[in-house]
Amino acid sequence: MRGVVLLLFLAAACEDRSYRDIGAEINVLTTRTDALVPPAMKRLAKYRRRAIPQIEIALHTASPAGKVNLVRALEAIGDREATPILRHFAVYDPDPAVRTTCEEILGSWGAGEALARIKELRAKGEGPVVIGERKD
Repeated sequence: MRGVVLLLFLAAACEDRSYRDIGAEINVLTTRTDALVPPAMKRLAKYRRRAIPQIEIALHTASPAGKVNLVRALEAIGDREATPILRHFAVYDPDPAVRTTCEEILGSWGAGEALARIKELRAKGEGPVVIGERKD
């Protein structure tokens, strides 16, 4: 019985809180534009590859300023696994600042194939779809 209690205690002590902690840092990046952003970005970067899926999800609903913060967080993480995410937002995001930031990061990473694919997609007419502005 004593061993079971010890095992349960150790399991509780080893609980991985990273998902919640990553979410808290993402919340700062998507809702703030003040001095709290750089430290949150630095803390988020420490999670490295584990933070990328949650950042990708948040990118789809964040404000333009929040998206730029999240993209900069991907840059701080520096994992090339984020290349397809940056490529996608460089082509399809409606905000020019987000698109430009994604391209800048890909350029600094030397991701020539990704930049070539962006250029190719744009040449085919791919790009952001802006909903809500209708011109009759």
